[in-house]
Amino acid sequence: MKKVLFLCICIGFTFASRAQTQDKKWNIGLHGGITQYHGDLGRDWYKTDKAMYGFGGISVSRYLWKYLDINAMYSRGTLGYDSGVTGYKSDFSSVALNLRLNLIGQEYIARPYVFGGIGAILFDRQLNFHKEKIDSALPTAGGGINFRLSPVISLNLQETFMFTNNDSRDGVVAGADDDYLMHTVGLTFNLGNSIDTDKDGVTERKDYCPDTPSGIAVDKKGCPLDRDGDDVADYLDTCPDIAGSKSLNGCPDKDNDGVEDSKDRCPDQPGTTELNGCPDADKDGIADLDDKCANTKQGTKVDDKGCPMDSDNDGVMDDMDRCPDIAGVIALKGCPDADADGIADIDDRCPNAKGTSANKGCPEITKADIVRITYIGSKIFFENNSDKLKVASLSQLDELSKILYKYDGASLTIEGHTDSVGADDFNMTLSQKRSESVRQYLIGKGISDARLISIGFGETKPVATNNTSLGKAKNRRVELKTNY
Repeated sequence: MKKVLFLCICIGFTFASRAQTQDKKWNIGLHGGITQYHGDLGRDWYKTDKAMYGFGGISVSRYLWKYLDINAMYSRGTLGYDSGVTGYKSDFSSVALNLRLNLIGQEYIARPYVFGGIGAILFDRQLNFHKEKIDSALPTAGGGINFRLSPVISLNLQETFMFTNNDSRDGVVAGADDDYLMHTVGLTFNLGNSIDTDKDGVTERKDYCPDTPSGIAVDKKGCPLDRDGDDVADYLDTCPDIAGSKSLNGCPDKDNDGVEDSKDRCPDQPGTTELNGCPDADKDGIADLDDKCANTKQGTKVDDKGCPMDSDNDGVMDDMDRCPDIAGVIALKGCPDADADGIADIDDRCPNAKGTSANKGCPEITKADIVRITYIGSKIFFENNSDKLKVASLSQLDELSKILYKYDGASLTIEGHTDSVGADDFNMTLSQKRSESVRQYLIGKGISDARLISIGFGETKPVATNNTSLGKAKNRRVELKTNY
């Protein structure tokens, strides 16, 4: 028997499998075996030539820890001794409560163990609980091995030593208590349901990922499969066979520019997502591999080839073109010059008449016309103490309007003056009204009001003395001044 027990222990260390004990915490067993005596009459333990008596029993075990169980066992059978000369025999019932220490982990098919505890034996052919018929067995001890046949069923072999406190059951009181050895074989059954919340076939105790979605393939730890080992589960991995990054759903990105290689036009050069992973050195929005002008100054408008744009095809790039939507000349930064006077139309107050830069593109007023304008100013008269133009002045103003038509970029300043007769405030107001009368008449002839400025100076700018009638007459005047 010793050899058999040793052999079983050795076999147990050679097999490994997934244990179910922690999931199925309760265990019941059906057992049978033989008993052997040790006492004053002799010693039968592990001898095959002596009398052996049978017994049967049931057990209940509860899982406490991966190496520790608590076990209760009830047995019913016969104890005794027969040497051929002397002997005795008695029926018995026994109970025992033991702590069982498993020597190896639950993953092994064969698990040896040792145990110890307390027990009691009732000797009688009937169950008669008189005190004198009960032996306490303090302690009970032993060892055994469980062979797991399936996740539920195990084969049990066990040796139980019961050391009693009674020396009279064999009819001889000579000093040594009567002790017994029980050789046990049985079948045990694990009870309980395994908990598997996510239904992936891995119990909750073993499941490192208990919230895996239904139907997802998992590994031994209950976690979703990850074939390429990139920490992105296959069911979430767009590239399940190539290690990649989590940010790209498991797809690789060699240049670390945030664009997965399969979609990256430039997989070996960091680029931008907007340009499908390609770089853009001049920041013009055209990928370098498509850019015909890859060093364009930043901020420059470019065409679809990355070169500076020339919308009006006048040879001046848009970023330098003052008139990018109208074809012009290079010398005027892309602006047209209709009258070819060297002044861009946008700056030319007289775009259809050749002029000078001093006159903002308008033609120079001839000396004759300047003299005539000055002369007309001297022939403008008003009713006495009034801003009403005299009829004789109207023909002069008609001529003035014609001159102004010739120089449509020129402005005219109309200045009104008085002599010193009368109050200063009255003279100032009167001079302003008279210059405004001239202005309004010219506007009526089609001259733009923006070209006409009227100012009254009163008596503040005399050109002659006010002490004589002739001097006063000279001071009562209108002056016309042209300018651009």
